[in-house]
Amino acid sequence: MTRVAIIGAGGKMGYRVSSNLKDAHYDVSHVEVSEAGRERLKELGITCVDTDTALADADFVILTIPDNMIEKVTKQLVDKFKKGATLIALDAAAPFAGHLPARKDLTIFVAHPCHPPIFNDETDLEAKRDYFGGIKAKQAIVCALLRGDEKNYAVAEDVAKRMYAPVMRSHRATVEQMAMLEPALSETVCATCLTVIREATDEAVKRGVPAEAARDFILGHLNVELAILFDQLPGVRMSDAANKAVEEAKKKIFAPDWRKVFDREEIAANIQAITS
Repeated sequence: MTRVAIIGAGGKMGYRVSSNLKDAHYDVSHVEVSEAGRERLKELGITCVDTDTALADADFVILTIPDNMIEKVTKQLVDKFKKGATLIALDAAAPFAGHLPARKDLTIFVAHPCHPPIFNDETDLEAKRDYFGGIKAKQAIVCALLRGDEKNYAVAEDVAKRMYAPVMRSHRATVEQMAMLEPALSETVCATCLTVIREATDEAVKRGVPAEAARDFILGHLNVELAILFDQLPGVRMSDAANKAVEEAKKKIFAPDWRKVFDREEIAANIQAITS
């Protein structure tokens, strides 16, 4: 039976992974240093073990710890990993920054969730409200093999599908491409634009628009404009007036060279800030 160790098993992501792998066909060991995390895991009927016990025979080690702790923790554990083990990181930041052990026998695999899409076929109420994924709503995942034997990819991908279940699609990318997706696309661009949209909504309310009207108006427009821009309504395009407004607003809101956030140097600097 495949042996899996979860480091940080009682944390925010660790708890989700532990819950999803609880009934998977793996022999899973859980490591959690905080008392609060260990108490949370007891809700799942899980008892933690010490690091040495968990890692002794672990084929896969899932690192459910913050990005800025991965280098420190894995340095402390580098001699404890089983020969030929696969380390699974949940984010591309630390692997991209070179913060994982240099042991050549270790496979380094990265798996990150896309989260349930805005446009979906969910009908179950709990699934519709599963915004993060990993509970009821279907989501896609993106995986990368940073280092190691190609034959390990399929098995590591299976672990990833189970820990992020239910998964509808699994995409393969490089670690550098994953870094373009996050932080560049999802955080630097998307989260920033959405934050500005929220701030603009608050500004409209501050200037006298009824709060409920502003909320209904912007969420409805987000829905239809996203549907148009992401090809959910074939043949439908935004009006000439809307396109004109967009082109004029870009000059005021965005720097002309905003696409440089996808340059490797920019991504590296961003990741350095995240992981330091």
